[in-house]
Amino acid sequence: MARLFGTDGVRGVANRDVTAELAVELAVAAARVLAERGEFVGHRPTAVLGRDTRISGEFLSAAVAAGLASAGVDVLDAGVVPTPAVAYLVSAVEADLGVVISASHNPMPDNGIKFFARGGQKLDDAVEASIEEHLGESWVRPTGADVGTITPSPDLVRQYIDHVVASAASFCGTDAPATGLTVVVDCAHGAAFAAGPAALRAAGATPVVLHAAPDGLNINDGVGSALLGPLRAAVIEAGADFGVAFDGDADRCLAVDHLGDVVDGDQIMGVFAVAMKESRTLYRDTLVATVMSNLGLHRAMRAAGIDVVEAAVGDRYVLEAMREGGYTLGGEQSGHIIVSEYASTGDGTLTALLLASIVATSGSSLRELCAGVVRLPQVLVNVAGVDRARVFTDAPLQEAVAAARSELGDAGRILLRPSGTEPLVRVMVEAETDDVATRIAEQLAGVVAARLGEA
Repeated sequence: MARLFGTDGVRGVANRDVTAELAVELAVAAARVLAERGEFVGHRPTAVLGRDTRISGEFLSAAVAAGLASAGVDVLDAGVVPTPAVAYLVSAVEADLGVVISASHNPMPDNGIKFFARGGQKLDDAVEASIEEHLGESWVRPTGADVGTITPSPDLVRQYIDHVVASAASFCGTDAPATGLTVVVDCAHGAAFAAGPAALRAAGATPVVLHAAPDGLNINDGVGSALLGPLRAAVIEAGADFGVAFDGDADRCLAVDHLGDVVDGDQIMGVFAVAMKESRTLYRDTLVATVMSNLGLHRAMRAAGIDVVEAAVGDRYVLEAMREGGYTLGGEQSGHIIVSEYASTGDGTLTALLLASIVATSGSSLRELCAGVVRLPQVLVNVAGVDRARVFTDAPLQEAVAAARSELGDAGRILLRPSGTEPLVRVMVEAETDDVATRIAEQLAGVVAARLGEA
């Protein structure tokens, strides 16, 4: 049977793949596994529960709350809040676990269930595997006063807003870190529709708010970090200093400068890394990025005297690398940015505030701050219907890759990445020009198809 948990929890079409029955069973199994591991010894367990704005989140969060309470866990239901708010609140209120109902940037029909352990950390693979093993098992149910309670706790989000504003103030050393800035914020009709603008306002900025009217159906619908056109137009129209866009659960943030040009996660990481090096908070002058981060980021960091450690794609792998090395900054091109002093996961609202604080205190525009990270053209070709297991062992394919790398030299980069779930290989090529990147990517894709094609 295929593993139920993916790289970011359990996810699928709501009410078909992710059902109320599955939500109850996952909640019960998670509570039982954590109890068996001794996480609840000596006290009555508590969970923080949150969701994004999808209509299916209502019945799924109710099912999760029911499952947890039936297993003797007291539930604090925060309602609609960003994913990183749940991660923070688990630590802030000293809860034993957190649960988020969200499918992040996925389209509205999807939904998902994600767990956080004590301290707001994501569960490791072994714990998730154990939860799967416990699904549907018979168990001794608590009764009477031993069953859990469910407490609506919508005011918890205020603690999170206060936290991200205080974090930005600490980061730049001023009480109102975004004072004087006009920032357009695209909330994607998602989980940060209220918290994102409120945090910017509390930090001293004047937010121009887009797509903050969720109706349960419009989350990520042509808006947010997945489609920056509306944000670019709004920034120019408003004459704003810059704009930011969240995804559905607001664990990622992308930006647009005052001229409407996109600022991706690599550029944001570059800006943060330089600022943190200057303030001596960048541990060992090292940034953790993924293998998909642009060569332009690597070049800029090298010029700034900053090392880059590469992790596999996925914010959980960035976090693992950060923890293993004790590093304080990491992230992805997609806009998951992790500053470990203030957050245990990617946090779009925090990223927006930290970016604003750097702009406000540096006296430079976002465009000027990003000038050092010159992105090389990057072409990605997906080759489907192939044996992905042989991508690193097929000799003729490796010879073709070596020849292409020799042609590019230091002026480009090649990455072949097999999918973790599909018979598919991703061919990524970076070069000085689009034409060169496209030519080499298509050439290598042809070799992948010819050598690894399944009969």
